[in-house]
Amino acid sequence: MNRVLYDLCGIDENLRFSPYCWRVKLALAHKGLDVECRPWHFTDKDALEFAYYDKVPVLVDGDEVVTDSYQIMAYLDRAYPDTPALLGSGEAEARARFFKYFGERLLAPAILKTVIMDLINAVHPKDREYFRDTREKRFGRTLEEFHSPAKGLAQLDTALEPMRGALTDNEYLDGKSAGGADYLVFGFFMWARCVSSADLVSNADPVYDWIERMLDLHDGLGRKALRITDVEGAYR
Repeated sequence: MNRVLYDLCGIDENLRFSPYCWRVKLALAHKGLDVECRPWHFTDKDALEFAYYDKVPVLVDGDEVVTDSYQIMAYLDRAYPDTPALLGSGEAEARARFFKYFGERLLAPAILKTVIMDLINAVHPKDREYFRDTREKRFGRTLEEFHSPAKGLAQLDTALEPMRGALTDNEYLDGKSAGGADYLVFGFFMWARCVSSADLVSNADPVYDWIERMLDLHDGLGRKALRITDVEGAYR
């Protein structure tokens, strides 16, 4: 195997929680492509010097080095055209790009407000100072001040309304079967699932049923993933 994905890990080497890495792992499974997921920490910047990049995901596929989750998905479509498409081209790609921004700009901020204190607990101890310093600089406040589960869940509930409408007509955002749009969004739910026990949606919500279907895809790739609640002594 010559395909390697640098994949963010946490307090346990097998705790892999990056939403952007999850996008890529699901995309590779969708394509039927094997990959070695190599653990990486926030402070392991030197390990990615070869990619001229300082964050994950980074995919090494033979002689190709590709960074950024969306660009990796586009690369997989180009490099493996005989496998099921992820983003497509033209109008299909434009629609997929909408879901990229929907996840990043609406869902991620709401989820982060809800789970940020669980998230720092899931981060490897050697990375926590870096994580706190960089995020507090970004937020302009302490993590404790930023943490607001009630506001986060209310914000998320509003943001999910378009998804509820879409899932009334289809089982997946991409229609009758899961595709790139689903992976672009679901990565954020895997992020929360891996680092927190918080319930983001009720079991009466059509989004909940979609999450359950997504967890079972690709031989239960998401459902089998290690969670912080599985790490002895880590969850508080």
